[in-house]
Amino acid sequence: MTKKTTINPDSPKLLYFFGRPLAPLYAGLMASRAALYSKNFFRRHQVRVPVVSVGNLTLGGTGKTPMVIYLARLLADQMKVAVVSRGYRGKARQKVNVVSDGSQIFLDARKAGDEPNLMAHSLPGVAVLTGKKRIKPASYGVDVLGAEVIILDDGFQHLSLRRDLDIVLFKVDTFMGNSRIFPGGDLREPLAALQRASCFVLTCVDEDNQQLAAAQQAALEKRFPSTPAFQASYEPVGLVAQGDQAIPVGSFPCGAFCGLASPRNFQKSLEMAGLDVLFFKAFADHHDYSERQLHSLVDRAKKAGAQALVTTEKDIVKLRGMRLDLPIFALRMEMRVAGDFDMFVRKQLATVAK
Repeated sequence: MTKKTTINPDSPKLLYFFGRPLAPLYAGLMASRAALYSKNFFRRHQVRVPVVSVGNLTLGGTGKTPMVIYLARLLADQMKVAVVSRGYRGKARQKVNVVSDGSQIFLDARKAGDEPNLMAHSLPGVAVLTGKKRIKPASYGVDVLGAEVIILDDGFQHLSLRRDLDIVLFKVDTFMGNSRIFPGGDLREPLAALQRASCFVLTCVDEDNQQLAAAQQAALEKRFPSTPAFQASYEPVGLVAQGDQAIPVGSFPCGAFCGLASPRNFQKSLEMAGLDVLFFKAFADHHDYSERQLHSLVDRAKKAGAQALVTTEKDIVKLRGMRLDLPIFALRMEMRVAGDFDMFVRKQLATVAK
């Protein structure tokens, strides 16, 4: 039986309380920035292939990495795909950092960042590139690696690179947070920024929040009637050890841990998979694990009678090479998008190609 663990709320409420007076100023700056880009006062770079952006309006996790993986697999059947990411917290600092060229992985999680490294391992045949100015890796992907489409990870606010499809994600359980602009709330930009979106996707839909998801979808479609909205869920498909092939999920006693913006989502995934979780430990998002911390988790797991530790795929890529006395698995989750989302994406890109 899962031992319940209290997890602090995602939103830094104290920061938002003191930051609220500054929110209108920040909102004005972001709106002015977007307007200057739209009127070409700021240069917008363009590559000669379609660009698909995956992003969000809110702070925190909304499932961008799973969506990027989903899209890359969807499009790789028909064209050569390259994923471009900023490489958050990665140590590589070149203008173009080649995490993977589609056939070989060159950078580990420490150099690439955990999410680009995860995408490289999850997407054989797809190039993964990082760089602060994303026009540089995007151009490299097209000109050097022959990419026929670029998927821009976390790109909704990265307005200096033109895109042909803007997919904006909302997590159902948090949606628009407190509906205030940072630093007074969870929104990166004013709500009007959603007029740039090509479509919306509500993520983390499950049996417990289906009605809430339907209400949020209806609200988005009412406010933005020309912008379609879709729903996405996650399905546990197996356990993997350090990037190996997935094995079926079984009900065995385990300890679990993660470093995510929304650890409760991982807890729910463990429950969906039917694992017997004896304890759960949540670390900060993008946490860098020390061997001491992992040995502590192993000791705790052994004392609790656990047969293994289970974490996320995003976390396990940072543990390569560490030798521990207990097996560590990652729970592999795959995104499922309802409705005619796949057809919508293909149709939009076909229109661009013409």
